[in-house]
Amino acid sequence: MAKKKKKKRVFKIKNICILLGILLLLVGIFYYAITMPIKNIYIKGNQIISDDEIIELSALYQYPSFLLTRKSELKQSIKQNKYIKSIDISKKIGNIIEITIEEYQVIAITKDENIILSNGQKLENTYNLNDIPILINEISNEEIYNNFTNKFSKIKTNILRQISQIEYTPVEVDEDRFLLYMNDGNLVYITLTKIDKLNKYNKIKDKLEGKNGIIYLDSGNYVELKKEVSTN
Repeated sequence: MAKKKKKKRVFKIKNICILLGILLLLVGIFYYAITMPIKNIYIKGNQIISDDEIIELSALYQYPSFLLTRKSELKQSIKQNKYIKSIDISKKIGNIIEITIEEYQVIAITKDENIILSNGQKLENTYNLNDIPILINEISNEEIYNNFTNKFSKIKTNILRQISQIEYTPVEVDEDRFLLYMNDGNLVYITLTKIDKLNKYNKIKDKLEGKNGIIYLDSGNYVELKKEVSTN
């Protein structure tokens, strides 16, 4: 009887050792899984903000744990940059983080070199942007200013870049009237309610037949040819 008890005890100890071994293995696998770092970071959609700055804001330069990295925390960190309109973050197989950025459109730059974004924000020109029109005077009316940024955000980028200066030129019958000084020497009068016409600028200016002139898109849709057009 004594021998049988000894065998049972040895059997129980062996089973316990096996169980502990399996448990330790599972703990090791779990620890390895949760501490496995991010392997690749892909960033797209950004044009003004650099990849390095986005990675710096998110602290992903340390390549932290893939599983423990929370998308909500990443968004909150990256959103500190006021040029960013929206962020989409996805986790993909292979420990890959994909970040899609949408930036606010840059509308203009003020005379004191502040950037105007499509949401109305005025920010310091930290990125040294210069391929954008200059707003040469103030728009003191808040409602008109907000309408200005909203409407000008609908202008195609290639057209916006053809504008050298923007001047707010209200008249009694039209408080939403602007004068645009184009890079090619033409002048364009536009009212905010007809801003969509500006996207057809390249076709409209063909009526000038290579000459400079004034294009009236604020009242009607006609072109006045001039021998000389001053842009000052």
